[in-house]
Amino acid sequence: MAKIVLIIAGSKSDSEAVSHCEEHLSKLGISFDTEYCSAHRDPERTARIASSAENNGYQVVICLAGMSAALPGVVASHTRLPVIGVPLPGSSLSGLDSLLSVVQMPPGIPVAAVAVGKPGAANAAVLAARIVALTDIEVRKKLEVYRETLKQK
Repeated sequence: MAKIVLIIAGSKSDSEAVSHCEEHLSKLGISFDTEYCSAHRDPERTARIASSAENNGYQVVICLAGMSAALPGVVASHTRLPVIGVPLPGSSLSGLDSLLSVVQMPPGIPVAAVAVGKPGAANAAVLAARIVALTDIEVRKKLEVYRETLKQK
């Protein structure tokens, strides 16, 4: 099965939120790969991963990052794919700094922003599934079932 979503996290310390995102993608039947790469510590590798994502068959990129959260914007500047930014808490500002970094993108370099932390990681998976469901009927069906389970909670 081809991988549809590429998850990129800025640090291994983000693995709890990454796992939450992966769990939700799996529930929705979305295949994915995960990379750990810092936009600050390894900008060349980040650019390579982002610029090759579309040619590697991905349809959506989810980026999780804390503190200055440059990762989603850097990735968006190197791909035409939709990029979903998940701001993570990582400083004394509890993720507010990350959120502001993700949403303050220049014109032409959009990043979709979701909530801070694990709720955002889950919503990023659902948003990615909604994007994929535009052309994939099986994912659309799984999203409908997912929505019904939310109503029962």
